[in-house]
Amino acid sequence: MIRAYLRRPVVGGVYAYRNNRTGELLVLSTPNLEGTKNQFDFSRQTESCVHMKLQDAWREYGAGAFELVVLEELKKKEDQTDREFRKDLEVLLELWKGKLEDESRRTGGEGKDGYCG
Repeated sequence: MIRAYLRRPVVGGVYAYRNNRTGELLVLSTPNLEGTKNQFDFSRQTESCVHMKLQDAWREYGAGAFELVVLEELKKKEDQTDREFRKDLEVLLELWKGKLEDESRRTGGEGKDGYCG
């Protein structure tokens, strides 16, 4: 059982918390997408804010105004160290932030990449 757990595929990725009322995004990365999804579901069920940068909006609009959107998944390679995997996720995150900023400018948005001031 432990061996099976250790051999399970590790899937990380880039995701966003989206405020469906305002359209704002907080774009982040994680080495454990499944765990992040579980944490978000728990936060919504208990009405506890999932991330400090969302606290004001979470209080104003409520947990139901938010959704977790997976932007891209990345599977950890068997020969990849945790550090290498995290570095790949950081690069992927920066690519996504740039893409979303460009898209926002093209569509006349404010160029925000989320709740990061």
